[in-house]
Amino acid sequence: MQARMKNIAILVSDALQALHRLKASADTGAIPSRTLELVELRASQINGCSVCVDMHARDLKKKGETDERLFAVAAWRDAPYFTDAERAALALAEAVTRLSDRADPIPDDVWQEAARHYDEPALASLIIGIANINVWNRFNVATRQVAGAWSN
Repeated sequence: MQARMKNIAILVSDALQALHRLKASADTGAIPSRTLELVELRASQINGCSVCVDMHARDLKKKGETDERLFAVAAWRDAPYFTDAERAALALAEAVTRLSDRADPIPDDVWQEAARHYDEPALASLIIGIANINVWNRFNVATRQVAGAWSN
């Protein structure tokens, strides 16, 4: 496999800095870091971003995440390994990532369940995190970045 071009965020350093600042704004502590990384992993799976799937799975593993949970992220609805709050975050991540898949992109039940577990500052951080990973996914998928190449 070969990338179509160098990584956009490397070529345009202002973009890299902006995305890092955006990520830092999501990492306010309002959402547990593992939850944010699970959300990043799930959005990356949906978007087919092998770079981010690889990176976030590795990062979660280094942080002590279990194999059971990592293997089950794509099937979180049917796996017993996730808390209700994590499920709400994953459902919101899927809805925000798949905006064009439904007439009502973020159904009220998805929003209400997320709001039941997270206050407004936490929801803001969560949505920022979801938006940020979707930008990275689009950069990487459009330019066919190669999984693992970033770690060399």
